[in-house]
Amino acid sequence: MYNDCILTSEQAELSIRRIAYQIYEDNTKEDKVIIAGVVANGNQVAESIAKILRSISDLEVIDCQIHVDKKNPHAEIQTSIDQSVYKNCSVIIVDDVLNTGSTLIYAVRHFLEVPLTQCKVAVLINRNHKKFPIKADYKGISLSTSLHEHVEVVCKKNTFEGYLT
Repeated sequence: MYNDCILTSEQAELSIRRIAYQIYEDNTKEDKVIIAGVVANGNQVAESIAKILRSISDLEVIDCQIHVDKKNPHAEIQTSIDQSVYKNCSVIIVDDVLNTGSTLIYAVRHFLEVPLTQCKVAVLINRNHKKFPIKADYKGISLSTSLHEHVEVVCKKNTFEGYLT
């Protein structure tokens, strides 16, 4: 099953809260912010961040789901909202784990098809094995692992735990 727990549900909850506050601090001049989660786990993390943002700020927080074919990231990316909604807005792209960066780089590319005030990335776990030039602006934890190890985030009823397998 799972070997080592690297992020407990309590640590994940604190990390998500901290990320929400950091996003708020970086967007105080904005009227609205788009929280765009990569389906499936990334979207669940995004929903948790958005919920906290709504409770701590007066920002209009718009949820967006990003559908990326992780086996074929060149395929067209679909979002749950139209480009006109996020045009000239601040967009935060959220995923559970930043591993090679391929999923997130293609998600960023999709959002850059329209002008934005900013585009940033938030992840619960940041691994240091990137193949693409992308970084997490907001992260729960960062860790260096071997290429043979796998990091997985398990989502259960709005709680998250990270495991190294």
